Amino acid sequence: MSRINTNVNSLLAQRILGQQNQSLNKSLERLSTGFRINRGADDPAGLIASENLRSEKASITAAIGNAERADQVVNIAEGGLQEINSLLLEVQGLVGSSANDAGLSTAEKKANQLQIDSILQTIDRIASATSFQGTKLLNGTFDFTTSAQASTVEGFTINAAKLETDDHRDVKVLVTQSAQHAGLVLSTGGTTLDLSATSAKFTFELTGALGSREFTFASSTALSAIAASVNTFTSITGVSAASTQTSAITFKSTDYGSSQFVSIEISDTGGQAGSFTTLSSSDENTISTEAANIETIAAVASGSGKRDEGQDVGAIINGISATAEGRNARIVSDFLDISLDLTVAGSTTLGSIDALTITGGGAKFNLVPNVDIQNQVSIGIANVASRNLGSLSNGYLDDLGSSKVGNVVDGSLETAQKIVNDSIEQISSLRGRLGAFQKNIVGATIRSLGVALENTSAAESSIRDTDFATETAELTRSQILVNAATNVLAISNSQPQSVLSLLG
Repeated sequence: MSRINTNVNSLLAQRILGQQNQSLNKSLERLSTGFRINRGADDPAGLIASENLRSEKASITAAIGNAERADQVVNIAEGGLQEINSLLLEVQGLVGSSANDAGLSTAEKKANQLQIDSILQTIDRIASATSFQGTKLLNGTFDFTTSAQASTVEGFTINAAKLETDDHRDVKVLVTQSAQHAGLVLSTGGTTLDLSATSAKFTFELTGALGSREFTFASSTALSAIAASVNTFTSITGVSAASTQTSAITFKSTDYGSSQFVSIEISDTGGQAGSFTTLSSSDENTISTEAANIETIAAVASGSGKRDEGQDVGAIINGISATAEGRNARIVSDFLDISLDLTVAGSTTLGSIDALTITGGGAKFNLVPNVDIQNQVSIGIANVASRNLGSLSNGYLDDLGSSKVGNVVDGSLETAQKIVNDSIEQISSLRGRLGAFQKNIVGATIRSLGVALENTSAAESSIRDTDFATETAELTRSQILVNAATNVLAISNSQPQSVLSLLG
């Protein structure tokens, strides 16, 4: 080395030492932060991937929190409904005990009525007081709001509906099959029974969906008298009778649907001639027309009989084939869960019905990372105050109050029990629906999101986190190389001093 102005070896050593120091600093940074990627320069592609995964983790964590909050809301609502259900069972017992008319004094009935009145007040109080962070849960706050209900829709229940913000959903029904009673026409050939002898008897057993009863009539009994006798047992058999035709009696089930039937078995004709026919479907709801254009099924003879079954309405709701029972049609989909009770006219006339429009409401939860209508779930919680529990046909629970039609002192206990039964079914159905939502939607969502969070965290960790085993080895290597480069630099800096020997 004979030049001293430019020490090439020193420059080389400095460059290498700088690189080794940079590597050492990077290892120290990774080990101190725990991250392999601390800035974009460390791994541009890895940074993008890890930030996307971090975003997904944040969304999943929020969704888990939403699902847990939904579970808490349902728990509180369920607690209120459970207490209401217990109160309804108590009312059921009070109505049943009050029916023991001969063994119960008026004072005891009045005491029962006082209990019922207090229970009704308590139910209303629970409905208005059950809340979550100040939001009422059982007073209709989370019920769906509707408009433009058709006159052919008798009632409806909206269990769930997905709506965009400030949006609405029209519910359209296409009736493809009319609902029908079960019915038989018994033709006798005259307005009275014409038996072979005055002592002869005409005996038949009439069976409906509720039960059966045997009837026996003598010669010359008017058909109107036979119909009146049958109608006294309608609540037992579920079959009504009418003699509006000249020489026949029409027997019809009181309700519509495939679960309804009318069966007549004749055990003794008494010599009466005649035939069985089924109801005509040309106009199923008009008795005089039902008997027209009918086909004779069998001659009236001892041991002969006939059975006819009703028919459920056939319907398509918003393009989805509905399940039906009598005049009720229901669809269950991820966007709409609705049950419609059609009127007699609506269920027996084929064609399209603009049933109603859902304008808003419902309890809406976002249980998945993405915020959009596809991934939201909604559930309707109706007002469970006593004035809303029951049914349109039988009445509502507040009708059991003092001086009302269903009071247990001087009211109709049969009506009262029907109302209580409807109320219990309504509350039980709501509890079951909330339970299914809680178990099958919220619970399953929390479990699946937990797995997704675990896997997403693992993927993000594998990209971004420091592998301490590898990085400590890299740190040791960098430390050794820095020490070696420092020593080399010292040697390189001392080499030019050898030229002093030339000046000696």
